[in-house]
Amino acid sequence: MAIQYFWRHPLAEQVREEGRRQGLEQARKQGLVEGWKEMIPRILEWRGIPVPDSVRERVLACEDLDRLEVWAQRAVHATDAAELFAGE
Repeated sequence: MAIQYFWRHPLAEQVREEGRRQGLEQARKQGLVEGWKEMIPRILEWRGIPVPDSVRERVLACEDLDRLEVWAQRAVHATDAAELFAGE
């Protein structure tokens, strides 16, 4: 009689594969979030725009990838760091 070990069962393999995909996607997203957090103040600084601690702290506290991307786009055109948050 063959013993079917659970960890070799197709369902277990499917669950593991789904977990890997979710883990990789989460890691990718977190990497993008961390990258934008670092890049937004740098963009402003490269453009010669001072970045107050309050702006830097707000950017660093944000975990919303979509919002960070919007702020990065605004950083390219802003004349003042506070413009990142215009209308919010």
